[in-house]
Amino acid sequence: MSISNRKPSSPKEAPTEPLKQAVATTLRAIARQPELEVAFSTDKPALTPGRARLSEPPRRMSPHDIALLRGQADAMALRLACHNEATHRKLAPQSAAARAIFDAVEQARVEAIGARRMTGVGDNLTAVLEERFQRANLQGITDRDDAPIEDAIALMVRERLTGRAPPAAAQGVVDLWRDVIEAKAGKDLDSLLGTIENQRGFARGIRDLLTHLDMADEAESDGEQDESDDSEDEGDKQEQGEGESQEDASADQGDIELTDEASDDMEDGTSESAEAPQGEVPDDSDEFDDGDADEAWRPPPPRHNEPRGPDYRVYTNQFDEVIAAEDLCDPEELARLRSYLDKQLDNLQGVVARLANRLQRRLLAQQSRSWEFDLEEGMLDPARLSRVVTDPFQPLSFKREKDTDFKDTVVSLLIDNSGSMRGRPITVAATCADVLARTLERCGVKVEILGFTTRAWKGGQSRESWLQNGKPVNPGRLNDLRHIIYKAADAPWRRVRRNLGLMMREGLLKENIDGEALDWAHKRLLGRPEQRRILMVISDGAPVDDSTLSVNPGNYLERHLRHVIAEIEERSPVELIAIGIGHDVTRYYRRAVTIVDAEELGGVMTEKLAELFEEKPVPQRGAGARLRRSTRA
Repeated sequence: MSISNRKPSSPKEAPTEPLKQAVATTLRAIARQPELEVAFSTDKPALTPGRARLSEPPRRMSPHDIALLRGQADAMALRLACHNEATHRKLAPQSAAARAIFDAVEQARVEAIGARRMTGVGDNLTAVLEERFQRANLQGITDRDDAPIEDAIALMVRERLTGRAPPAAAQGVVDLWRDVIEAKAGKDLDSLLGTIENQRGFARGIRDLLTHLDMADEAESDGEQDESDDSEDEGDKQEQGEGESQEDASADQGDIELTDEASDDMEDGTSESAEAPQGEVPDDSDEFDDGDADEAWRPPPPRHNEPRGPDYRVYTNQFDEVIAAEDLCDPEELARLRSYLDKQLDNLQGVVARLANRLQRRLLAQQSRSWEFDLEEGMLDPARLSRVVTDPFQPLSFKREKDTDFKDTVVSLLIDNSGSMRGRPITVAATCADVLARTLERCGVKVEILGFTTRAWKGGQSRESWLQNGKPVNPGRLNDLRHIIYKAADAPWRRVRRNLGLMMREGLLKENIDGEALDWAHKRLLGRPEQRRILMVISDGAPVDDSTLSVNPGNYLERHLRHVIAEIEERSPVELIAIGIGHDVTRYYRRAVTIVDAEELGGVMTEKLAELFEEKPVPQRGAGARLRRSTRA
């Protein structure tokens, strides 16, 4: 009898495991965080404190797939090694457009540090950029208003710092803006190379660039502010104890040192290749930020002695427009954009659909099982049969079905179409609106879907008119509004479903003047015949329009928004609810909820609508109205 000394065979290692181990080791080495948790998932890549999530590589990998995965990891590692979030927040501008440029250029800086020192890292990051802009479908843009200026500036900064030309898919965006940027801020771009290793000095250079592009507030360029920052830096340095790690002490300078282990792993990871579909890449470079990086600027708390907003003025409404989505582009492009939306969100579609089906079951259950009992007439109640036998003269043995409140209801979804919603937030918002509209329509509830933005950056024709008229003081709102009707309440969903694809159109999302948009949507609801009217606002920040705020008080738009909200909540029969994406909207709305990640939007919209339908309608809502579990700042 022979005895085998062989050990039971261990499970066969997945073909992607060596690459994943190499990528994880390299990421930790470059970031100088040996304890960093690195996970691989089918979810979107994300960087949170102590954890990095990368795309799960396909089992059969092509060289392009490997480059994309390594590019994701390299971008996150460089962000951890070369970026100080506290410094970034301290120096970031307040306006949304300027902040978008500031964030994009900072990511270009940290990636350029790695690309200058390691050619392979530069190639990986270039692959990610090329993939990102191909997915954004920017190749055919011919109008500067449709080309995101923050991407153009970031790519021009990358070109200055690394000598690498913009990816082919983004070349058109850069070409549209290059002459303007070079003429106004070419010297600022040239000076950035000298401060690439110093985050604070680099940030000041970007603030100078924004000033020359007329996109920065005067207060942000004030020399006294710089001196204050310097004094704060000295205090911060004095507070650093000798026990601090080298990583923390050098984070602000952005200087990185690469270990031999990192270089070896980087070479090892490129040896495996095979044909496979391309991996998932992040939609925007700022997705690699840590949890605080995407934090929107929050306005100061309200002061109750301020005027409530009746002094709000519009310089001219000659150039404003209320337009149907199908009138903004031809049918073929709408169909293509809708197809793009569907492909982008195959996974999310299933999640939101399941939540919507749950809402439908709750509504239908309420519709078919709402009864009044112990009546003197109606249908005989089987549960009361014993009462009929024991006391035939007992009158309270009947029941009658109630009329359900939500049958005579209209819901309006007002979606922020500002530039800060670009990427995942606007895609998720469009899909959730799509699924909920179909669900509510099946339950007999009418739905309209609206969007709001502006026709141009920095004022458009309204500002041109103001300039031609000699710049009168306190002009009021100074931009051209664009209010979009994606779906009217009476329009069947099957006829307008492709309209939501318009939100995927590059260049549509610009600035946001929330107060007038909310007033517009509210007035549309007041004209509806339904007995119950619900308005749900989906936004990711405070109202921002650089053109208006540059010539009016800094709280001009915010104060008007608070006034409109107060009028609706205290005097209108319309029920108002708000969902903030990464922004605390409870400081504005009484009925509100804030979510951190756009992925939560589908569930929150579904649950809050279900709660509203389960509550008893309140025709005139006073100060005590609340959504369950909602808070007020």
